[in-house]
Amino acid sequence: MVAEAARDTGMVVVLGVNERDFGTLYNTQIIFDATGEILLKRRKITPTYHERMVWGQGDGAGLKVVQSAAGRIGALACWEHYNPLARYALMAQHEEIHCAQFPGSLVGQIFADQMDVTIRHHALESGCFVVNATGWLTDEQIKEIARDPALEGPLRGGCFTAIVSPEGKFLAPPLTEGEGMVIADLDFALITKRKRMMDSVGHYARPELLSLLHDRRPARTVHYVGEEGPFSASKEEVAP
Repeated sequence: MVAEAARDTGMVVVLGVNERDFGTLYNTQIIFDATGEILLKRRKITPTYHERMVWGQGDGAGLKVVQSAAGRIGALACWEHYNPLARYALMAQHEEIHCAQFPGSLVGQIFADQMDVTIRHHALESGCFVVNATGWLTDEQIKEIARDPALEGPLRGGCFTAIVSPEGKFLAPPLTEGEGMVIADLDFALITKRKRMMDSVGHYARPELLSLLHDRRPARTVHYVGEEGPFSASKEEVAP
């Protein structure tokens, strides 16, 4: 359905889903190209705090930037943005558009304030555009989830849907409540302008002093030797 909608409208779509892989759930992001093709399916590498009781851990294979009809896109979910090495892994692949996704309707204004700082900082450091999307719960949905008025507070506020330029500026007013869209034109010349001054993975980097080791092999619980099993890794994946 989503692939068909992306193809019919000629849009690139980044969608957050709950992915079930046999007995484990993953917090997953899927990038659909304007043709409807799935360019990337990635799993959040570390569920946050109590989320670990529900979701499993992703691997480094999903820390990937893909070429789409809209440009080079990378994506991270929620507090993955507080893992600077995960962000640097995408920066090093020269993302042009970074898609950030946070839950929204959570914790209150402090969550929105944190998103404001986080996405603007990444835009400046990466020299890319950041498109941030948050969810929104209606009063009816909050009451259905909480069941007790005393528990409704943590499900209100905390929404901050926004688009940020490589210069850290909002390209349209952020959406902080209700359903809606934030729309802006992206001038890719601003990426060049920003990186001319500061390129964190280029002329401003010091690889002889500091560098990142990124294991991009898919995580496997079993490595078959000899006859391949039904879910075995390729020879390249198990090579030392």
